[in-house]
Amino acid sequence: MQKISTTIQKIKRLREGKKSRAVLLGMAMSLFGYNAANAQFTASGQFRPRTEFRDGYSTLQKKDAETAAFTSQRTRLNVGFTGYRFRFFVAVQDVRVWGQDASTINRTTTAENNGIQLHEAWGEIILNDTVSKIQNLSLKIGRQEISYDDQKVIGGLDWLQQARYHDAVVLKFANKGWTADFGAAFNQNKELLEGTIYNGVPPVTAGYTAGTNGLGTNYKSLEYAYLARKFYFGDISFLFLSDNFNKYSNVTSGTPPVVTKVNEQGIWTRNTTGFYYNINPTRKLKLEGSFYHQFGHDKNGRSLSSDLASLTATAQVGRKLFLAPGIDYLSGNDGTKAVTATSTNNQFDPLYGTPHKFWGNMDYFYASSGFGSQGLLNYFLKTKYNLKDNLTLFADLHAFEAANTLSDGAGGTQNSYLGTELDLKMSYNFTKMVNIEAGYSYMKATNSMASAQVKNVVNANLSPQWAYVMVNIKPNFLNKK
Repeated sequence: MQKISTTIQKIKRLREGKKSRAVLLGMAMSLFGYNAANAQFTASGQFRPRTEFRDGYSTLQKKDAETAAFTSQRTRLNVGFTGYRFRFFVAVQDVRVWGQDASTINRTTTAENNGIQLHEAWGEIILNDTVSKIQNLSLKIGRQEISYDDQKVIGGLDWLQQARYHDAVVLKFANKGWTADFGAAFNQNKELLEGTIYNGVPPVTAGYTAGTNGLGTNYKSLEYAYLARKFYFGDISFLFLSDNFNKYSNVTSGTPPVVTKVNEQGIWTRNTTGFYYNINPTRKLKLEGSFYHQFGHDKNGRSLSSDLASLTATAQVGRKLFLAPGIDYLSGNDGTKAVTATSTNNQFDPLYGTPHKFWGNMDYFYASSGFGSQGLLNYFLKTKYNLKDNLTLFADLHAFEAANTLSDGAGGTQNSYLGTELDLKMSYNFTKMVNIEAGYSYMKATNSMASAQVKNVVNANLSPQWAYVMVNIKPNFLNKK
């Protein structure tokens, strides 16, 4: 009898053991299945050649200047992966002009023209677990695009083939319509043995300048806080950003005297704060605007006090037509007053936005070519017409005026009106992944635009033109259709 009881107990223990292993196996399979279900691999790309005909693009040309024509190309590969509590993304791009490289050797003509670039490379750690009630709390680390609102002051600058990125860390929070981002960046030229001096000015041989509107230098460090709230009637956001520039002094030496810029320890801090709104009073009317104030010190250490104000009203007229009148004001300096090391700078700089989107397609203002420090008034009427489901036409008219007094260089003033620009554009979606875009722009400039205080071009052609054709292919390599 004792032997039978022992046998039954062994059978029970064996069954219980099998159940335990089955439970463990089930948990492991569930966990594996959960991770596999949440892991996601993405692979996409972009091929974007653009042919341009420039006869006064970005700045006025002299009357006898020849028209420029070329094709630039952006080729980009994007790879991403989402796993358990992390995201990973890399975007490698090559930007160059057709013919830039000698066709018989596998090298670029000059090192400065090497167009291969790591556009984005970031990892994101998801700090909240799957049972958290918070929608998102994560830390995004590495090279990344930073873009907010309408991109007037912070944007990816996608029109430029190189686009824009930041090497930064961003703490991201999102829940119930609220968004709060806190970002920081700290730049150095290389691995140093001592000190933190940063030279943000590219070498002359690079053939380009850092920043927009002739800023000419990259920031040494940056901190910002962005807070936004979605409502049923629209969006409202607040931004506070500080970008810091390495201090320097000018040292004069030699005969004849040569002035050399010498970087020093310390920073000059420029602060920008303000708000953006995008609201819909009615179903067919949208109001979009912003106001920002800058204070602190500019890149040269001068005291800074400047403003930006913007308002656009977009109305849907009928089923296919949209009209959007508006005005932008960016403060500037009085051109009749001398600039000294102690005078306050009233020129607003729209930071790291996307100027091409706002101040004319010909990029005369706040783009790579500067236009003085007198600021800008931009009166505009933008129109959009959806001719077909895959074909959209655009026509924008801008009237540009200096926001402050322009000097005539002889103790007097000159007319502040700078010119009128007409931008025409067609966008055609050939397929879901293939878009063809073409545009033509014409500027009727004034003598004030050509004057020494603005574009400073002698014997200028005051009727510049610009045209382009662009193909944009954005394949999703994992899409089987």
